Formats: sequence, structure tokens, C-alpha cells
Amino acid sequence: MFQHIAKPRTTAVILAGGTGQRVGLSIPKQLLKIAGKAVIEHTLTTFEEADSIDDVIVLMAPGYVPDVEKIVAKAGLKKVSRIIEGGATRNETTERAIAALGEGLAEGEDANVLFHDAVRPLLSQRVIDDCVTALERYQAVDVAIPSADTIIVTRTHGEDGEFITEIPDRSRLRRGQTPQAFKLSTIRRAYEIAAGDPNFQATDDCSVVLRYLPDVPIHVVAGDEYNMKVTQPVDVFIADKLFQLGSTAAPEQKDEAAYRELLTGRTVVIFGGSYGIGKDIAELAEAYGAHVYALGRSTTGTHVENPEEVDDALSKAYAETGRIDYVVNTAGVLRIGKLAETDNATIEEALKVNYLAPVQIARSAYKYLAETKGQLLLYTSSSYTRGRAEYSLYSSTKAAMVNLTQALADEWAGDSIRVNCVNPERTATPMRTKAFGQEPAGSLLSSEAVARTSLDVLLSELTGHVIDVRQQDPTASAGKASGFEQALASVLDRQDGVA
Repeated sequence: MFQHIAKPRTTAVILAGGTGQRVGLSIPKQLLKIAGKAVIEHTLTTFEEADSIDDVIVLMAPGYVPDVEKIVAKAGLKKVSRIIEGGATRNETTERAIAALGEGLAEGEDANVLFHDAVRPLLSQRVIDDCVTALERYQAVDVAIPSADTIIVTRTHGEDGEFITEIPDRSRLRRGQTPQAFKLSTIRRAYEIAAGDPNFQATDDCSVVLRYLPDVPIHVVAGDEYNMKVTQPVDVFIADKLFQLGSTAAPEQKDEAAYRELLTGRTVVIFGGSYGIGKDIAELAEAYGAHVYALGRSTTGTHVENPEEVDDALSKAYAETGRIDYVVNTAGVLRIGKLAETDNATIEEALKVNYLAPVQIARSAYKYLAETKGQLLLYTSSSYTRGRAEYSLYSSTKAAMVNLTQALADEWAGDSIRVNCVNPERTATPMRTKAFGQEPAGSLLSSEAVARTSLDVLLSELTGHVIDVRQQDPTASAGKASGFEQALASVLDRQDGVA
């Protein structure tokens, strides 16, 4: 008879003892906000969503434990089991974590531990899973990527400055990242031996194992370029942009019955529902049993640029069904031309329909969505990442949709209202045909495909995300590529993408 071997508990230890001195801050850099959230919240959320992680312990800079407690409580991070003060050094902080991890373990029981820098908020689920899997075979695991730069070794000669003494073979050099993963018994033993060395000091934990347990092999898991450490002022800017561009895959429901169960009896209000993507969303949702209000200028006479008409449409839907669960805005106008040659009426129309209307829709929808803990879904265009000549009005308002989405998701999080933004690739819609005429068959994404993804977003727990929809849909490889890898692919592919 086979004896069942219990899977060891796996704990992520978030090392958050650093300060913000190098980025010129008076607060620890892990509390700095990037993409609307503290850096440490992004990091903790990554581990919260990791299936291979059982619980999380935070080692925070002295004096700032209450700040992290508030973040954890507001974000509803269930896996964070303890938040304790870190030490004066990285080594002392790790020792405190090891002591905390040992509490509650039976004699002879071992566990897995992943030490991760709080200021590496772009960590992928793939790296976490690879580390945990590697611990099934190895006692110590590091994460690293090849060095793209030539590394030089220098020596200082007085006032003459530095001089090169060696240039190591770059093919063998790696840039270390975190997490660093260990069997708890292994890292504990390494620190016990190190405690007897009066000259002991180290900046990472793998070096402690390498020096004091030389017979223990340290396996290397492939990291990725996105797993950057927010250390310098430029890192703050880069990380913020990566979060803005990072796309997310919307989880699909397992079958048709699941869609019907989630949508039956729900109320969906769609502005811009006369044709194209909005009309397709309406037909899908209605087929699954939802009460759908597809509103548009040409069908219901609803002008999204008129706040009173928006209020009236929402009020009517609520009066007739007693609830509003989802509000979608696909309305938009595409005006191409040089700004200096554009008349005031065209500029006013573009700003009213593409920017002010979504703002007004959000304001009007808030009270209804707060009641149902529903979702507001907006739309951007692949041109939001970089404005192009003759698209100044369209590109700038679509970029505003991304910022509006992220701001409202943060602002409304306490009310459990989700806000997301769909970013379709060039899509076959009447608006595009009017602007560009007929285009080669197969060169455009279908509006039905965008509608299906939009429905998946509405039924998900996502909030604050930009969801790319492409012909070669990144959702198909979402398990293999991170959202940031998908974002890079999307940016590289964008030529004249206009939804």
C-alpha cells in the first residue's frame, strides 16, 4: 500500500524593509503608488493569485507595519497571515522570517519558503510556479536572467579613477532576481552556521547557502526581464508604464450553461448598442437571459453626449428591472485629419462623445453599480499607446479611457464596483468602414469576437485592467506569457490599429 506524502506548505516571504532614499522619497519605496496602487500591493496580489502559494508573511520596514495592514485589509488579501517588522539588515530580516516560519511546524516537519523583494511588483505566475516545482527536487533555488550587458571588473587607482582589470565571459553571467526559494530546513541551517562567522554579511540568501552549505546545489530558474526591481527614479516611471500597457486575459466560462446562470435576470445597459460591438454584446447577453438595454442614436435616439439622456436611460432600466449590473459604453466617433485644419464643431463632437460621455456615464452609473457590485466597461484603441499624426483627437481621448479606467477602479474599489477597459485590435465595425472603406478580408478582427471577450470581462472579477483582443488572441497563450509579454507583442504589432 502506498503511503500518502503530504505536500509541504509553501510560504512567500515578502521582504519590504528597504527605504525610499534612492528614489528620493520620505517613505519606503514599497509604499510608493504605481498604476494607482502601492508597489507592495501589486506584489502581494501576485502571490495572492498564485495557486502554488499557501500563505504570505510580510517583513516591513520598522514603523510602517500599520500602513501595510491597511493595504491588506482594503485589498482583501486573504493569504497574508502575518506582518512583522524587519531588521536593520537584509540578513537580520531573513532571520526574523525564518523564526516566524518555524512556529507551528511539528518536529521534523519541513516547508517551502520563497523570499521575494517587495519592490519587484511585475513578477509572473510562471516564475513562482517554476520555483515551487524546482523545490520538489532541489533544496535551494535562485531566479536569474542572462546579462545583456558586458560586465567589467574594475579597480580604483587613487585620484586617477577606475580602470578595467577583467572582463568576464558574458555567456556565463546571469543577473540575479527574486524569488529565492528554499527548503526551510536548508536556509535555517545556513543561517545557523553563518551566525558563527564574525564577518558574516550578505545581500541575498542564495549566497548564504553557497558559502556556508557548499555541498547544497543551487538550481537556477529562468526569470524574465519584466521582473525588475524598483530602485532608481527611472524604475518608477518604467514600472508605471508597464502596468499601464500590461494586458490581461479575461477568463472564459466553462460552458454555455455557465453564461446563462450568470446572466439570467441581470440587467445590462449598453451605450453605443445600435451596431457593431455594442449590438453584438447586446445579442449575446440577451441570448443568455439578461435584460438588455441597447441604446444608440440611430435606434433609441439616445445621445451619449447628453447627460440628461444618459440619466434617463439608466433610470428607466432600473425602474423596469430593479437593478443594473453592467454598464457598457462602446459609443465613439473617429475623426481623422490635421488638428490645425479641424473646425471647432468637429473637435467639440470628438471630445463630447469620446471623453465627456464616458465620464458622464460613469457618474450616472455609480449609484446603480454600487448597489449590485457591478461593473463599468469602457473601450480604448490600440492607438492609445502612442498618438499618431492626424489621429490626435481620437488617440488622446482613447488614452484618457485607460487612465479613467484605472483611476475609477481604484476609487470605486471600496464599493466593490469593477471597472475595466477593452482594447480591440483593428476591428470590422461600421465606424471603421466609414473611415477607411472596405479592407482586405481577414485583415480585421470581427466585432463578434470582441463582444465575446467583452462578455467574459463583465463576468470576471477583474478590475482596473486593459484587456487586449487580437486576431492572434493573447488569451490563447495566457498561461505561458505574462500580461507584460503580451503587451510587448501588442505594441510591436500595432501599426495603424484603430478599433
